[in-house]
Amino acid sequence: MMKKKMMIWALCLSLLLLPVQAASAAAAVPDGGRLTYETPFAGSSLTGTSSQQQYFTVMDYWNVEDLKINLHFQISQITGDQISSVTLSLNGSPFYSFRPSLQNNGEQSMAIAAPKGFLKDGVNTLSIQGYLRTAAENNQVCYVDNTPDNWLHLFNTSSVAVGYTLKALGGGISDFSERFSGMDYVKRGQSLLSVPDNASGSELEAAAYALSGFAKGNTLEDKTLPLLPYSAEAIRDKGLVVLVALADRVPDELKRQLDSSVDLAGQALIQLVDKDNRPTLVVTSGDESLLIKAGRLLAGSQLVSQIGDDLKIVEDATEVASPALAISSNVSFTETGDKLTGPNHQEQTYFVSLPSNRSIADSGKISLDFRYAENLDFGRSLVTVSINDTPIGSKKLTKELANGDILNLAIPQSLDISGNFSVTVAFDLELVNAPCTLNTGQMPWAYISKETEMQLNTKDRTDLLFNNYPYPFLRDGIYNHVAVVLPQKMDSYTYLSLANVFNLLGQYADGNTGDVHFYTDTVSADHLKNNNIIAIGSYAGNKVIRDNNDKLYFRYSKDGSAFLSNEKLSIDQQYGAEIGTLQLLESPYESGRGLLAVTGAGTEEIYLASKLIASSKDKWKVYGDGVIADKDGNVRAYRFKTIAGSAKDSALQQIAGRSDVLGFVAAAVLAVTLVLVSLLLLFRKHMKKRGDKRET
Repeated sequence: MMKKKMMIWALCLSLLLLPVQAASAAAAVPDGGRLTYETPFAGSSLTGTSSQQQYFTVMDYWNVEDLKINLHFQISQITGDQISSVTLSLNGSPFYSFRPSLQNNGEQSMAIAAPKGFLKDGVNTLSIQGYLRTAAENNQVCYVDNTPDNWLHLFNTSSVAVGYTLKALGGGISDFSERFSGMDYVKRGQSLLSVPDNASGSELEAAAYALSGFAKGNTLEDKTLPLLPYSAEAIRDKGLVVLVALADRVPDELKRQLDSSVDLAGQALIQLVDKDNRPTLVVTSGDESLLIKAGRLLAGSQLVSQIGDDLKIVEDATEVASPALAISSNVSFTETGDKLTGPNHQEQTYFVSLPSNRSIADSGKISLDFRYAENLDFGRSLVTVSINDTPIGSKKLTKELANGDILNLAIPQSLDISGNFSVTVAFDLELVNAPCTLNTGQMPWAYISKETEMQLNTKDRTDLLFNNYPYPFLRDGIYNHVAVVLPQKMDSYTYLSLANVFNLLGQYADGNTGDVHFYTDTVSADHLKNNNIIAIGSYAGNKVIRDNNDKLYFRYSKDGSAFLSNEKLSIDQQYGAEIGTLQLLESPYESGRGLLAVTGAGTEEIYLASKLIASSKDKWKVYGDGVIADKDGNVRAYRFKTIAGSAKDSALQQIAGRSDVLGFVAAAVLAVTLVLVSLLLLFRKHMKKRGDKRET
């Protein structure tokens, strides 16, 4: 009788819990509920008749309900509020104008509804055009603004707020992948990549490749994707989950939903399950190499975007490798040409992708092909070209060349640019008697033609410094013989530290090839010889760090409880136990390879250090080869190595890396060869004639 009562109580309890679990899942993925995503402004200012552009993104899986522009700004206290105005335009279409108020010292806030019909999927442009005057015209025929006085500052508390609901998940693995890296899911912390508890090396390797692919799609600079062991607690508030696991380690509640016809002994399976509750992408196989191959597939965004089904089978014959990154020496800026309209300062910016280990070499140049209107004040109009906001040259505009002008500029090597960079073409289009000329919005104009290009010569940067990170772990966009050494016992902080490292590496990765292998700290030195090593852990938890303590720049005390003072920094014993460090040194296992130690006295301190190399937001704080971070947010970076890289390339190697010089040398060698052959033939002909004369 007692047993029967217990069964009834258990049944009632389970029925009560069902709605709670359903409510939790519904909260994690609020498909039917209204959501809002806010994109804050970067603080900026307007003066006179200038304009500013703010960019925001609308995901294609959003049903947009409404759009609101939240403005928080301040105008000059002497601005004429009855003669000044501000106009807002969305993707080139104006929709709202107002006169700023001088009340409250010129500071005010506004919430403006914008027409959602002007929106498009992807990146949208909000233009804020100011017409700011500091005094009335006083019956003057022409009024000249005193531009230092007529300003409007937009605070970074301004934002674009998009109200939306989520479309049903109907695009299979491709749709899931886009949402998993989507800015709204990432910002709310609803995406989770998971592995089984005490994950094996193959499971971690497959997960690292998958994480790299998802991180590449993450557009937020200050948010990362977590990696944690799969558990009820870990997935509780998540909306989207990826599980990478060997077949015998997949939880039963997920295993029951997998396609039973797939032979997991000889195939890998990527399947989307539980779509109506908590969408989960299961990546599994009984074969370790196929599981890793499936992870590589998820790192290839082009391949993933083509999978519209809920299931993908990966076999030995399945091609998953992404094409090798082509580093072109000739870069075109625009396929169709770009037109700029309106008076005064107008800019067009182009972004150039370059692997992080590549820097601009000498003899590069930009050839700007352009034309412009003939109604300019040619005494004051010019064009300026800048790289990463550093001007490299200008040219005065002339009426004679208005219908076809060219500007050739050498790229200064002193810019010391590596990785991605921007090229900005800025026109100052000044009009004759501009204060007395009505602004039509279409005059004047300038046009950058599609013949505009950059001749880009690059060289490899091999210095073991954080200035060049993520080199040496990535080279030309792919993983460069990476060995990750982890503690034998890992807690949540250790998994999250690992996730931080691969979030930023994934942002820079341009392909899914290369090698990443995972080991515990019992790994033999032979396995580490030909690898660039990432060692994560404490003195006590990671033998690789413990064995090489004497080579660290920030060394541990004998008991490993704290860092000691060195030639750069005096460290209090208590402080030394509360900091995390990043240290990039030459591998003690093989010359020419690198070792990155992500370490601290405890796992929380290790996580603290790993956050510095988790996203592009904090990467600027990391330079030199030794960095410490404390719990108060203080970051200190130092350089210890006097010689940080390999020997410089020989003259022959430098020539071999330059296609233009190589072509010139080949032509010169060919010309010299032809001259020598001609001389040889002439010599033989001359000797033959002399022989004929002797015979006579």
